Amino acid sequence: MPLLLLLPAFAGDADEPHPHQGAIKAFTGAPPAAKLTAADEALLADNQAVKKQVKVGDSGGRGVAVMDIHAPTDVVWKKIKDYDSYPSWVEGLNKCETYKESGDDLWVYFQASVIGIGVEWWIEHHFNEADGYVTWTLDYSKHSDLDDSVGYWRVTEISADPPLTRVEYSVQIQLTGWVPGAVEDMLANKGLTVATSWVKKQAEAEHGG
Repeated sequence: MPLLLLLPAFAGDADEPHPHQGAIKAFTGAPPAAKLTAADEALLADNQAVKKQVKVGDSGGRGVAVMDIHAPTDVVWKKIKDYDSYPSWVEGLNKCETYKESGDDLWVYFQASVIGIGVEWWIEHHFNEADGYVTWTLDYSKHSDLDDSVGYWRVTEISADPPLTRVEYSVQIQLTGWVPGAVEDMLANKGLTVATSWVKKQAEAEHGG
């Protein structure tokens, strides 16, 4: 019997709380901006993404992707917040739905398929557009298939005319026992450049850049 048939899928439960209230340290304010070298700046000027690895604590770390987008910040924010459109923009993402709003905060359900395995998780986003960032954690009131997920977007205006916006995306994921490493690779490794590239594509298309 193929291994995939032995693996569970969509084991999350919206009616049950998560087993814990956070295994990865959450951001409590503006996330630090990535430190860029002259070589990094040259890549950005050439419309390429820059990937960095940031050390977290005594061991481990999180990835950060940076990309410059030829569109105003308001257009970039519009695309980031258009969760209903994510499945048509992001490969492997089957469903994305906002299920709660409170002030500037949004709670969003995600469902993805990786190597034929279904995974679902619920995310709580805290937006602070005035200061140029949004951070997130799991919604711990629901039992996600991911053990934990913490991340952020940073959106910074580099130039108003012509419009140029710098976007940083970072995510750190911890898996539950049954979820294969390919899920982490999709969401936290390949997902870094995928995330910034689709935002760039959609924002520049709307702005006409």
